[in-house]
Amino acid sequence: MTATSIPPTGRVHWLGTGLSTGSGLRIVCDLAERTTVWGRTEAKAVACLERLDLAGRADTRAYTPDALAAEVGAGDLVISMLPATEHPAVLRVCVDRAAHFASSSYVTPEVAELAREAERAGLIVLTEAGLDPGIDHLLAHHLVELAERATADAGAVSVRFASYCGSFPAVPNDFRYRFSWAPRGVLTALRAPARYVEQGRERTAAQPYRDLREVVLDGERFEVYPNRDSVPFIPTYRFPASWKVDTFIRGTIRLDGWSDAWETVFAALETGSDAQIDRLAGELAERYPTTGDDHDRVVMYVLLEVTTADGGSWSGEYRLDIQGDGRENATPRTVSVTLAAGVADLLAGRIGPGLHQAAADGEAVRRWLDFLARHGITCESRVSTQEPVE
Repeated sequence: MTATSIPPTGRVHWLGTGLSTGSGLRIVCDLAERTTVWGRTEAKAVACLERLDLAGRADTRAYTPDALAAEVGAGDLVISMLPATEHPAVLRVCVDRAAHFASSSYVTPEVAELAREAERAGLIVLTEAGLDPGIDHLLAHHLVELAERATADAGAVSVRFASYCGSFPAVPNDFRYRFSWAPRGVLTALRAPARYVEQGRERTAAQPYRDLREVVLDGERFEVYPNRDSVPFIPTYRFPASWKVDTFIRGTIRLDGWSDAWETVFAALETGSDAQIDRLAGELAERYPTTGDDHDRVVMYVLLEVTTADGGSWSGEYRLDIQGDGRENATPRTVSVTLAAGVADLLAGRIGPGLHQAAADGEAVRRWLDFLARHGITCESRVSTQEPVE
C-alpha cells in the first residue's frame, strides 16, 4: 500500500438488510473489530440480525446519509447493500469522511468518478464483489491465467469466452423464475440493451431476452441471453493483446421454458409506459412472492476456449450449481460471502487505494476462491487440450 493510504480501523458499517444480506454478514462480524448494521429503520436492522442469529453481535442504526456521515470515521469501511442508485451518495459520504467503500454492485460512471477522488485521498473503493458480478470475475481471471500458461509456446489465434449466471427456483414453477431481488429491478434490467462480440464483431441486442441461445450442462437444458455491456470486460479480464476475440458474451442463464412463461411480460416491456411497468412489477410481486418456504438455485457457467497457431486448442470451464436450504438461500449466501472475502483482504491491508472490481491478480483470485471454498462455495472445473493435427 502507498504512503498516502488510509489504514483501515477495523470498524465496519453494513448498509442494507434486504434479500442480498446473508451469512457473509456473520463472517464480517467475525473479521471486524466493531460492526454496525444500518437499516431503513432500526427495527429492520434488529430483525436482520435476529434472522441471521447475530443478535448482540453488531450495533444497529436507522440509515440516512446524514446519520451515517455523523458516525463514520476516517479509516472505517462502509459496505453498501443498498440499491445501486444510492451508491454515489454513500460513496460521497465515504470520501468526505475518509472512509473506505465496498459493494457487490456494478461500477457506474458516477461511482467511477468518485473513485478517482477516493484514490487521491488514499481510500479503497471495492466494487463488483458479489455473485455476478463477483465470482464470475474470479473464474474468468483464473481461466485467462491458465490459458496463457497452456498456450504460451503455441500462441493463441482466436478465443471464445462466455459467462452466464442466474438464480431461479430450486423446484421449477410455472413461471420458471423466483424473484431474488425487487421485481422492478428485474424488469428494468431486461429493458436495457446488451452489447457483446460474436464472430469477431461487436453486436447490440435492443431486446436481449429475444436474443436467446441454448446451453446444456450435464444433460440439463438452459436458456441464456446477453446482459449489459460485455465489451469493457475484455480489458478488465486482461486478455493478452495478441488474442483475437471471436466471441465474448456475459449474460444471464434461465431455466428451460422461461422465455415462453414470460412472453406476456416481454410484450408489456415492449409496449408499456414506465407507469405500466411499475404496476406490472407490483402485480408480479403479489403473484410470485418470495417466501421462506421456497428455495432458490444459483447456476453459473464460465467458459474460455483458445485456438492456437499450430491448429491445437485449449478449453477450460467452471460450473457453480448451488441450492438454498432451510438455513439460507443460495443468492444471499453467494453474494454476501464473496463480499466478505473482499472485506477480509481490505481489513488485512492487502488492497491498495482506488477502484477495484472484485480481485484480478492471480494470487488474490486464488485467495478469494479458497475463502469461498472454506465457506462451502465451490465450483466444478474442467480443462481439456487438443493437440495439433500433424
